[in-house]
Amino acid sequence: MATGKIGWTDLTVPDATGIRDFYAAVVGWRPEAVDMDGYADFNMVPPGDDDAVAGICHARGQNANIPPVWLVYITVENLAASLAEATKRGATVVDGPREAGGGGFAVIRDPAGAVCALYQEPPAG
Repeated sequence: MATGKIGWTDLTVPDATGIRDFYAAVVGWRPEAVDMDGYADFNMVPPGDDDAVAGICHARGQNANIPPVWLVYITVENLAASLAEATKRGATVVDGPREAGGGGFAVIRDPAGAVCALYQEPPAG
């Protein structure tokens, strides 16, 4: 995915199972369980599709500090450099950085108070 694009979105809440069922009923998403070593988070797949469009996660373990918002993951070329620039410009790091999917991400709160994640894709090849 190109730098600057929104690559993923997810929601982290105390009751992921209940919210999973809410979105399945309201928008028709089909949940696919993702093993989290003792419990499941969920990838959500739209009707008639095979590719997940969002995640619904439990606010526990490594996700305990993630706020309950629809969190967009914006792709950056260099996570460390983007975090340095973000904090220099008044953002705070809420969670991370940490590894994910071969790459890495961190959740930030921008100077306006909005929360997003910065995601660096894994190296090519």
